[in-house]
Amino acid sequence: MKQRTKEFKKSIDQALGDQRLQNALHNFGDAYVVSRANAFAGYDFEAMRQEIGAMKTAVRENRQELLQQFISQAEAAGSKVYLAKDAADANNYICQLAHKHQATKVVKSKSMVSEETHLNKALKKAGISPLETDLGEWILQLADHRPSHMVMPAIHMFRDQIAALFAKASGEPLTDDINELVRIARRQLRQGYFEAGIGITGANALIAETGGIVLVTNEGNARLVSTIPPVHVVLSGIEKIVPTLEDAAKVVRILPKNATGQPLNSYVTWIRGAVPGADGTPKEQHIVLIDNGRNRLFEDKDCRDALNCIRCGACANVCPVYQSVGGHAFGSIYISAIGAILTAFYEGLDKAAELIKACIGCRSCSAVCPSNIDLEGIILHLRSKIAEKEGVGAIKDLAFRKLMRNRRLFHSIVRSASLLQKPFVGETGTIRHLPLFFSNQTDWRSLPAIAEKPLRDLIPKQQQISANRGKVTLFAGCGAEFVHPELGTSLVKVLNHLGVEVMFPEGQNCCGIPALYSGDKETMRDLAKQNLDCLLDGNPDYVVTICPTCTMALRKEFGEVLKGDQNYTALVEQLAAKVIDVSAYIYDVLGAADEFEGAGLSGSLTYHDSCHLKRGSGVSDQPRTLLKATGKELIEMAHPDRCCGFGGSYSFLSHPPVSRKLTGRKTDEIAATGAKTVAMDCPGCKIMLKGALEKCASGITAKHTIEILAEAIDRR
Repeated sequence: MKQRTKEFKKSIDQALGDQRLQNALHNFGDAYVVSRANAFAGYDFEAMRQEIGAMKTAVRENRQELLQQFISQAEAAGSKVYLAKDAADANNYICQLAHKHQATKVVKSKSMVSEETHLNKALKKAGISPLETDLGEWILQLADHRPSHMVMPAIHMFRDQIAALFAKASGEPLTDDINELVRIARRQLRQGYFEAGIGITGANALIAETGGIVLVTNEGNARLVSTIPPVHVVLSGIEKIVPTLEDAAKVVRILPKNATGQPLNSYVTWIRGAVPGADGTPKEQHIVLIDNGRNRLFEDKDCRDALNCIRCGACANVCPVYQSVGGHAFGSIYISAIGAILTAFYEGLDKAAELIKACIGCRSCSAVCPSNIDLEGIILHLRSKIAEKEGVGAIKDLAFRKLMRNRRLFHSIVRSASLLQKPFVGETGTIRHLPLFFSNQTDWRSLPAIAEKPLRDLIPKQQQISANRGKVTLFAGCGAEFVHPELGTSLVKVLNHLGVEVMFPEGQNCCGIPALYSGDKETMRDLAKQNLDCLLDGNPDYVVTICPTCTMALRKEFGEVLKGDQNYTALVEQLAAKVIDVSAYIYDVLGAADEFEGAGLSGSLTYHDSCHLKRGSGVSDQPRTLLKATGKELIEMAHPDRCCGFGGSYSFLSHPPVSRKLTGRKTDEIAATGAKTVAMDCPGCKIMLKGALEKCASGITAKHTIEILAEAIDRR
């Protein structure tokens, strides 16, 4: 396991050092966001994905009946259906079929399942020559690479590299002119269709009511592969079944928009039974349906939603980690969020462990998934499985299981640390340099110093005015409790000004998210109980948070880790109904935006959407409206909702080099606005961005929205 971790981190370091690759992936990611938004203009994406998700869930629940219906209808149409239990079984069937028909050459349209089974390798071993006809796959075949993306397999390669490959294949000198490269590819591939004894395609959907398939492509090669050779083989996973033609049409409608930002693919091909040969001779169609771990995934109640995936690849398109390291660093056939999950079931949890740990938890994948899969939630579950096998590491074990669970000991240790850190704390109140092997933590950012006094010591000293608009409980979270207590005191000032009393239960502890994200579900469960035992004391109208990750924990994760515990069921539901982010509380509940108008705060600012605030709680417009009400000029940065790279322990222990890349990109976008302040609603984001901006002497300050609202009150 340690060797695999070492190799994985080495591949990440190599990818991070390839600036050309970085630029290409980032440029693609930027363009994709725009294209996708344009493609979905006039459509209700949320409604579409709810529909797809519900349909695929129904397929899962009735999979045996639908599978038998598909087989019956396909055989009635003249197809031969084979159920393969694993990759070797599927490959063996296809190789035997080729030998039966004396086929020494096969042509293939793009099929991720054939990559999963390593079919080309099996064919070559059997003396059969495979030819990839999808342009990207052919490029990879010439380069002896595996795909780096499910939809755009050769996205990691450049025109000059491709020109060199094509020149070698064609035996003639070539430039990197696209038209010339396409001409050569067409000429080289065209004859293969006529020489092949078998054509192999995948399937975007298997239609139970007809026994037919649908293929969605942009090059037309799938039509040639499925029609010209005398035998057509469809290689597909059993999860691709949909009940009806109408359901297949729903997949076709959403797939290109979400995959590549196209309104519709160039070719949509519907096939039922063997397509007649060009000369009218009879043909054969064989449909090979593969399990290879899918039924095991079907039976896993915590992960089975992953089989709702329609293979659009969008989770990679928006993944900040993928955009930084590319697909090959993942070391698996399937990449990004869905790839980590599928690899765990198709190849084993050990093979997927590093992929799962590489997720930073920004929820970008969940937000764009057209099947409405909670990808982050499944990854968190798999992390807990990994932690059960290999532990969470000595440092995290000490921090989570020995310290955090004991609130008094945890707080005492933090207070002691605030004294021990003093030799390293500079005039700005941050740690700018650490010695020896810790120096890599501070050579690109300043680190936050632990506050001299935690928030729980400061709030009792704050005189609260009489409240006439209700009372709330403040759940501070560790960032505001120990690093930026001014966020809590600012919240009390603002809510008091608006006529709201703020309570602070002494028994509150860490929300548990750091433990959960490291796979320690048991510590998360214990911390959830500690917090539930005190947060509803005093019957608050709301439980207000300053940290969106804490909001997610209280509203969602407490219920997940305590599922089935009848002692806490009612409390979990009550708390979830009352938890709200402070900006949403001020704007949506109190309707108090106008209270800040006339404050006359000058200057410009830009706003960073914290991942769990926008994609977890759906809060984005509220803080912007409040900030503009103070008189500040809001200048939007490019990609305001792109992850800042914090991710808690991700940026300190797990993958600091990836975090550094993400943070550098974010600070560049902030600086490009010309604003002198960047606002956000997350203490973690403030820690990350303040440290990075300070280290590069940008002159840009990082502030939580609640601090700026408190300044507005002071000004008024």
